[in-house]
Amino acid sequence: MAQARPSMQELIGRRRRAGFVGRSDERAAFRENLDLPPEDERHRFLFHVHGNAGVGKTFLVRELEQIARARGALTGYVDEGAGSVPEAMAVLCRQLDRQGHRLKKLEEALVAHRERRHEAEAEAAALEPAPDGSAPDGPSPLTTTAVRLGMAGVGAFVPGAGAFVGAVDAGQLADGAARLKARLSARFRSQEDVQLVLSPERILTPKLLDELTDVTASVPWLVLFFDTYERTAPFLDGWLHALMTTDRYGALPANVLVVTAGQRPFDTARWGGFADFMTDLPLGPFTEAESRGLLADRGVVAEPVVAEVLRLTGGLPVLVSTLAEARPADPDDVGDPSATAVERFLRWEPDPVRRSVALACALPRSLDADVFRAVAAAECGEDEADADALYDWLRSMPFVSERGERVQYHDVVRAPMLRLQRRRSPRGWTERHRRLADTFRGWRQERQEDLTDPWADEEWRELRLAEAYHRLCAGERSAPAFALDGVVRACGWRDEEARRWARMLAEAGADAPAEDAARWGRDLLNAMASGTVEQALTLLLDRAPLDTASRAVGHAGRGTLLRLADAPERAVADYDRALALDPDLTSARYGRAHARAALRDYPGAVADLDRILGQDPDNADCLRARGDYLRLCGRHEEALRDLDRAIDLDPTLRAAWGARGATHHALRRYDDALADLDRALEIDPEFVWGLVRRARLQRSLGDRERQLADLERALELTPEAPWVLCERGDALAAVGREAAALADYEKAIGLAPDYASAYASRGALHGRHGRDTEALADLDRALTLVPDYPWALVHRSQAHRRQGAFDRALADARRAVELDPEGAWALSNRIQTDIGVGRLEQAQSAVERYVALGGDPAWADREAAALRPDARLGVALSLALETSRREGMAAARPRWTSCARLARHLDTHPNTPHDLVEVLINAGLQAWSDLDDRLHQALSVPHEWPDLATLASGLDTLLHSPDADHARLAPALATVTAARDALQARYAD
Repeated sequence: MAQARPSMQELIGRRRRAGFVGRSDERAAFRENLDLPPEDERHRFLFHVHGNAGVGKTFLVRELEQIARARGALTGYVDEGAGSVPEAMAVLCRQLDRQGHRLKKLEEALVAHRERRHEAEAEAAALEPAPDGSAPDGPSPLTTTAVRLGMAGVGAFVPGAGAFVGAVDAGQLADGAARLKARLSARFRSQEDVQLVLSPERILTPKLLDELTDVTASVPWLVLFFDTYERTAPFLDGWLHALMTTDRYGALPANVLVVTAGQRPFDTARWGGFADFMTDLPLGPFTEAESRGLLADRGVVAEPVVAEVLRLTGGLPVLVSTLAEARPADPDDVGDPSATAVERFLRWEPDPVRRSVALACALPRSLDADVFRAVAAAECGEDEADADALYDWLRSMPFVSERGERVQYHDVVRAPMLRLQRRRSPRGWTERHRRLADTFRGWRQERQEDLTDPWADEEWRELRLAEAYHRLCAGERSAPAFALDGVVRACGWRDEEARRWARMLAEAGADAPAEDAARWGRDLLNAMASGTVEQALTLLLDRAPLDTASRAVGHAGRGTLLRLADAPERAVADYDRALALDPDLTSARYGRAHARAALRDYPGAVADLDRILGQDPDNADCLRARGDYLRLCGRHEEALRDLDRAIDLDPTLRAAWGARGATHHALRRYDDALADLDRALEIDPEFVWGLVRRARLQRSLGDRERQLADLERALELTPEAPWVLCERGDALAAVGREAAALADYEKAIGLAPDYASAYASRGALHGRHGRDTEALADLDRALTLVPDYPWALVHRSQAHRRQGAFDRALADARRAVELDPEGAWALSNRIQTDIGVGRLEQAQSAVERYVALGGDPAWADREAAALRPDARLGVALSLALETSRREGMAAARPRWTSCARLARHLDTHPNTPHDLVEVLINAGLQAWSDLDDRLHQALSVPHEWPDLATLASGLDTLLHSPDADHARLAPALATVTAARDALQARYAD
């Protein structure tokens, strides 16, 4: 079988490597390292090449790559073309696949990562896990929001972190990170999907390691090269350090060798403790001997020529190689001593077409064959063979390097070539850049024809970026506005894209030159290096001369960042500004709808979605969102119409089924609710929000076992979701599993220290068990975090009543009803509080309102009976005893206080034994000294047997209450029982 012929690229590479001269010590060290097994203490796992621009780092790295391949190694090469850890992994996947080793599982995970991030970028709304108007066990105050792409991680270690991080102050961020994670947990199919958005490296890196373990089993070495490290280190360095020095992601095979190359030495603060497994390779200019050797290898030996090359280049390898490539031989070629190395290269190149092509192709920031033909059309003519030959010649030049599918000039050579053209012919410079801008514009418009969202298309983004660069270099008057508009929109897309635009501005400013563009590039890069894209947007909005459309987009983008950072008030302010500038900006109106919902302004959210749906009535996601917000407004029939329509348009929309199920639940249509929630979970069995909503429905149906089963499943999927932990804690508390409930609340607080719902639920549980000091501490904390939190206000009101702080109890009860005027549960607490402080007429009128709101009629009848003058005290005593028996004496204290007030101030039946009633009330209030005194006084006078029997029965009930003081109550009960039995015995036959 005939051996396959090498490709053109391989032949070009061989020829270039054949002439590699210099860096013998560095190459020898690398070869020797490959001869040592990983177990040998002399073996080094990391090489770091560093030095100034032009010293030949990339050329050496490529030579080391060929040395490795000659030893049978697989290799991967990553440069600044990758803008994040996942992008770097994707590059490695493609390169290893070309070498016959496909990383299939990692490729699939990367596809899932891109899909999840795209879902987040589409800003489909997450459902609100907070309570509706029903009486909940423990509602969550989480806000509803969507997720923007760019969130590659939160916390101290954030490779590829996106624009969300740092968008607000540290306190908001600490809370927002955990709550954002909880919302994503409810949105996506699994915890892995959540991490693919929040911290993709945590999911992707273990898969990478698994794949590398398989790959390295069949090869002697795998060598990974990370070039232009000065640009990629901000997102790669921490990840690489963790990959190589910790077991955070798993085991890295020992026969993996890493080579990094950048302008700066390694960060000693991070890597200083690992010098024993790394080799530092600092590169300086070639020595005179190395320079002479390279020139001699190219046949340049005439001493005047050699001396001139040494003078011009200062030993920079890229310049020495460039001049050597022209092979000057005649000393007469050494002319103007002030000429630069690049000018001399052009002079020494004998072919005028090549000279012209070399200059023209310096204009674009990068090249492929299409760009080459557009740039060099005049030089190449219409002969494609000539064009291909010239392109191959250009690619073989030492100052041209491969960058993925493109090639790129070395900065040290490109910069003087640009200066030369700009100075030689300013008009020609402008015209060439204008033609290139028109070319890229045409390609961009052609690409855009079939795109619904151009910014989601990588090729379109690259074309727009190139167009902006060339318009700036051409000095077009509209170019700065076009470029700044691009930056604004890139900031709303993802942080990597925003950095690319900022770098383009800085480069265009230096190349044109254009001081304004250069300053904007520097300032934006500094803002993103020290802060976030949100800070870059603020810089643009504060200082840039943006047109109305760009300013509107900027405010909308910043509003989204603030909304995702749990700063909805500030987000709404930005959305308001955006819509004042452009009332038809759908992204701003959509974002404001969800920011308003986060503030519980559901009517405002509905109004914004009304506007969107007026223009796009078949938008299923907006119908779903509006239906859900209508549900939260209590407008259930309207909600059902929207949700029905959303399901008709998209029967696979799990969120619409879930929201409709929640709406049926609110209407007490339990069968319909269960059917819808079951359907949502058939569509997606890992739909966490649906599981939690079905658990709430099971609670209403009285099926605590199924309620807990759904919550257990939700926590299997999202074990660190604070709001789900709180839901389970509430369910456990309801079945008397106090310790387990407290454990869930405490875990939720550990995950989200500023999570108000966890404090509120824990406070309510403390209160139910008579620990009012602890209850008030937790409820105060919850209400500090979320002041307008009705559920917490109700429970704090009850705790204040139990402690006798009636002013505070009444204030909290009133505020809860103000915040939730349609909530029967909040009103029931105010009724009880009004009774407790003697506001009987107010309580009576509120009972009727409670029933109208759908409250429990039986409860209303009991409260109404207690309010009738002729039965008030007797019913009140019965209620106090029943509450003591079921909930404990601490929980019943407000009722006993009310009984005491009635006993003092209300007319009672003349036959009522007041002294015995006071004995029972003192026992209920645990007023032990008063109890002893009143009991002694009461038994010193005659009483009928039924009255004594009633008192004994009441004391017996108290004795068997959950938190009764047996030592105090038992003697009193024994005394009354003895008196009762003595009376009966005295008159026995």
